Amino acid sequence: MTLDSARLAPMANAIRALSMDAVQAANSGHPGMPMGMADVATVLFSQFLKFDPKAPKWPDRDRFVLSAGHGSMLIYALLHLTGYEAPSMADIRNFRQLHSPCAGHPENTELAGVECTTGPLGQGLAMAVGMAMAERHLNAVFGNGLVDHRTWVVAGDGCLMEGINHEAVGLAGTLKLGQLNVLWDDNRITIDGDTSLSTVEDIAARYTASGWHVTRCDGHDFADIARALAEAAADPRPSLVACKTVIGQGAPNKAGSHSVHGSPLGADEVAATREALGWTSPAFEVPAEILADWRSLGVKGAAARAEWEARLAADPQGAEFSRRMAGELPADKSAARDYMASLVANPPKVATRKASEMALEALTVAIPELLGGSADLTGSNLTKTKATATFSANDYAGRHVHYGIREFGMAAAMNGMALHGGVIPYGGTFLVFADYCRNAIRMSAIQHARVVYVLTHDSIGLGEDGPTHQPVEHVMSLRTIPNLLVFRPADAIETAESWALALKQANRPSVLALSRQNLPPVRFEAEMKTAKGAYRLKAAEAARQVVLVASGSEVEIALASAAALEAEGIGADVVSMPCWELFDEQDAAYRAGLLPAGVLKVSIEAGVTLGWQKYVGDGLAIGIDRFGASAPADQLYDYFGLTADKIVPQIKARLG
Repeated sequence: MTLDSARLAPMANAIRALSMDAVQAANSGHPGMPMGMADVATVLFSQFLKFDPKAPKWPDRDRFVLSAGHGSMLIYALLHLTGYEAPSMADIRNFRQLHSPCAGHPENTELAGVECTTGPLGQGLAMAVGMAMAERHLNAVFGNGLVDHRTWVVAGDGCLMEGINHEAVGLAGTLKLGQLNVLWDDNRITIDGDTSLSTVEDIAARYTASGWHVTRCDGHDFADIARALAEAAADPRPSLVACKTVIGQGAPNKAGSHSVHGSPLGADEVAATREALGWTSPAFEVPAEILADWRSLGVKGAAARAEWEARLAADPQGAEFSRRMAGELPADKSAARDYMASLVANPPKVATRKASEMALEALTVAIPELLGGSADLTGSNLTKTKATATFSANDYAGRHVHYGIREFGMAAAMNGMALHGGVIPYGGTFLVFADYCRNAIRMSAIQHARVVYVLTHDSIGLGEDGPTHQPVEHVMSLRTIPNLLVFRPADAIETAESWALALKQANRPSVLALSRQNLPPVRFEAEMKTAKGAYRLKAAEAARQVVLVASGSEVEIALASAAALEAEGIGADVVSMPCWELFDEQDAAYRAGLLPAGVLKVSIEAGVTLGWQKYVGDGLAIGIDRFGASAPADQLYDYFGLTADKIVPQIKARLG
């Protein structure tokens, strides 16, 4: 639908009015960006974006990502004006208030029209790269009839300055994601002031050098905006559209100033803006004729959706496509059962990173929506299987991504894939480099995204690479993130169980912390014990005096310590605890039965001891509360006291 400028201008001013009124009522927020990008957004939604407000989860809709999430009133205004069920005008009146879906930054769990939670600058754009990757992959598998949509991003100067932007842009250019279009709010303003305070970068040149198409437009000229967006849509490369805008456009005294970036306009400036725009309606009211123009945009989306639904019903792959988009795992579980049976029959002594690869060999055949990758550590993380060809610009049907040395970009892209739907992403790097992508892992948890992080080389057991590569605080640090499952399996069976559990988590991400060094089997039956988070691996033979609790590579040390204690008549349970979070979800009786009162409880883990006190109380927490060292793994375990010979005397001394 094409509307002339005489009708587009008041439509854009409706965005401006709602934005300044909501921020003013909250006495908090960022009015400048939505006022500055109102014209661009109006052209995008009226002429280019494929959407249906009555079906916000329609799989073949275009994805709209507000990477500059601080300007959240832009998307709230757009969703309301175009006729989404929420937010209502009452919600907008309560902008930034407790329980309002119009949160300070857009949250995908609050509003159906918000594709991803944004606010941490740069991550929205990076997630959009993942969405574009998912679209191209599903298009390659299911064809244009079912999958053919674009991803549109509104990003600000801050998004383009963040380091993750360099990672995301490089990845998108390499993969030639031509369905991705970024609309840069080129207002040259940040919180501190003019961008010249902090950068002289030629952003357009950087994008061009990264394989992008770049064009420019006057962000307040409707015809020029439409010309640039059409050019972007037509180009086979990912596109950056530099929209030259004025922050706070319409505010006669504050437009163009950083003062309008993150503060209300103030009552006087709101009144002056109304006069300058010719906007006579009271706060939170939109004239009927303007609202009708906005609501009319949904009609074309409804027609496009109906045509798509007819194609879906007629497509022989329609049921499989619908299953994947619904996030349902395949019904056939025989491959997983057969693999688990093989482990029971022939328990291997392997590193858990190798056990992960072995599990993935079965899983990537059985679950075709698994799409993996690694940040340039494929041969170390062991994420590529025989069933997963390389995902590339030459083969979007491939299922293994070479992300390059872009840990943060990888993690954010995986969030975008998961939120797009139709794929289950997993990606690998060294556990110590989780710090590079930590905020994206946190965003996985906030967004309830099913992403699996394969983090290998999980302790001093990696050996000679030394303290820069040996994680000691990382597992514990990751356990502090809400809604994240952290698995640290002890052998191949626990690893397979961890993978099965991670894939079942439709609404939360998982970390698999995996060893570099070989570990002996400690489990010899296929009962799903990891689902409890912790379980009794060995019961005391003599009268129980101590419970040893361990995870991962230290479970074998706990078993050796228990054997030495039993030899001296001291009864010792061994509890394997591969996942704290799942254990904490068990009922009180189960937890108390595993960690009973009245006995000494001892934790053993090759990492910081902070946190284990919640389980061992005033018992012993044995670990490493300093950085590691460069040496072979067995020497390091002895040096840091993580051997039965050095643990048993401490237990006996405590028992008295």
